[in-house]
Amino acid sequence: MPSLTLHQGKSILDPQELARGFEQLGYITDPALATSIYLAVSLAKPLLLEGHAGLGKTEVAKTLAAMLDTRLIRLQCYEGLDVNSAVYEWNYQKQLLAIKIKERTGLSVEEKEKHIFSHDFLMERPLLQAIQEKEFSPVLLVDEVDRADEAFEAFLLELLSDYQISIPELGTVKAKHAPLVILTSNRSRELGDALKRRCLYHWIEYPSLEKETKIVAARLPGIAAEFERQIVAFVQSVRRLNLAKAPGVAETLDWAQALASLGKNTVDRESIEDTLGCLSKSMEDTAKIKAAGIEKMLTEVG
Repeated sequence: MPSLTLHQGKSILDPQELARGFEQLGYITDPALATSIYLAVSLAKPLLLEGHAGLGKTEVAKTLAAMLDTRLIRLQCYEGLDVNSAVYEWNYQKQLLAIKIKERTGLSVEEKEKHIFSHDFLMERPLLQAIQEKEFSPVLLVDEVDRADEAFEAFLLELLSDYQISIPELGTVKAKHAPLVILTSNRSRELGDALKRRCLYHWIEYPSLEKETKIVAARLPGIAAEFERQIVAFVQSVRRLNLAKAPGVAETLDWAQALASLGKNTVDRESIEDTLGCLSKSMEDTAKIKAAGIEKMLTEVG
């Protein structure tokens, strides 16, 4: 297995150093998450992050790449994702042109095939780019892997096990520098055991009031402390309702920024009603929040 090669010999001494580095970049971790990321780096093991949408799973990969000063390569998964979109594709137009040019050279069919099925005609997609990095180990983000189908999930196993990809026309392409792989899932479907066995695992839960307040302070430092507390306390009360889509940390940050941009410095009924679209993403959830009583919720959160 190829080893990690970090930019300018960068290293992370322990989970505490990683947590401090993430915090300097505006990402607030907890000891369990910091330890999981640290182990993924130190052991060169893929890390599978699961949790509800909007809790910062994708940001882990972005922040890790920034902290290590390395390239972030992102594969956004979706239903129907195939090898052509994720790994590689042949440049057919360029191949046809090359065949026409070579027609009068007297080359055999085998020689022509060898020429057109070479790296010169290969269009690299994210997974192949990640194992073809020439200088340093990149961070490979396989985002929302649960959206891809089981066939694509099975294709990932070779990459996650041996950091290599098999291309029928070229053979096996092995990574010179093992990528740091972060996979995220919102659990829209259960992932297979084979994929899970190849990964370290961490479930990201909704943050506590204290942690979420720190997140808002880190990402939006211009907001007053008491205003931050009011915002986070109200969002956490909304999460306790039986909503189809509870607001994540991303929605908390969006709402805080929206209130600040409107010149608000306190949370009141009018400002909540005017900006409820930042927290609720459906008509049904909006109705449930209003039915719970905004004034009552404000009283409860103080």
